[in-house]
Amino acid sequence: MENPEPERPPIGLTIAGSDSGGGAGIQTDLATMAAHDVYGTSVLTAVTAQHTRGVESTHVLPLEEVQAQLEAVLSDFAVDAAKTGMLATTEIVRLVADRAPDFPFPLVVDPVMVATSGDRLLEPEAERAYEDLIGEATVVTPNADEAEVLTGEPVEDGASAREAGRRLCEMGADAALIKGGHVPGETVRDVLVTDGDVRVFEHPRVDTDATHGSGCTLAAAIASRLARGSDLPSAVAGGTDFLARAISHPYDVGNGPGAVNHGVSPPEVDH
Repeated sequence: MENPEPERPPIGLTIAGSDSGGGAGIQTDLATMAAHDVYGTSVLTAVTAQHTRGVESTHVLPLEEVQAQLEAVLSDFAVDAAKTGMLATTEIVRLVADRAPDFPFPLVVDPVMVATSGDRLLEPEAERAYEDLIGEATVVTPNADEAEVLTGEPVEDGASAREAGRRLCEMGADAALIKGGHVPGETVRDVLVTDGDVRVFEHPRVDTDATHGSGCTLAAAIASRLARGSDLPSAVAGGTDFLARAISHPYDVGNGPGAVNHGVSPPEVDH
């Protein structure tokens, strides 16, 4: 029997923390990439003891170990797109921001800064360091609370979402996707702002508490679609559709609310 011809899949990279419960972080990013037929590589920033009911503890990896992982991946893989998640410390944010100008591939920055409870997750210095990273982003994907931290603009409706997106673009991002999941209403509206253009992606709000991992899933889906050659509006459209289905069919796991189903089949990828 002849040896099969090896396949060269699109390659994605996630720079994020580990969720031992599997609902978010590196685990969700890699599962989402696999659902999109993208080969996933990873740089681990922190290890969390976590489950469906919350986070028990967090251990941040030494900066030199994070850097070693990044160098190992970039020296061997032809990465097609990357996304960031939990970067944990000022030093790690700066490390990624310093390397990002040399990335020859799209970068999706999910600025993990505010917990679902509303608690701030980063020290103010780290929040300021994000400005440099955002300046290198193909698209930055904050929720309403994170957009307010980054821009000072409270996001309460479509107009304020557009204003926050405009300010993030002024910080250097090619585009900003202001997620609408934290904004009240029967319809979730995600607002994509680029230089001179605004697009709104709408989905009915699903009545569920099983939204753990939703931000990671969306950013990974967008990065996966960029890795497969989609333009940004198509990647965001497909990514938001993917997340809407993932939330509509959540995993019933653990003793908490459950988790987003990042294994649902993605919509066809546009090129």
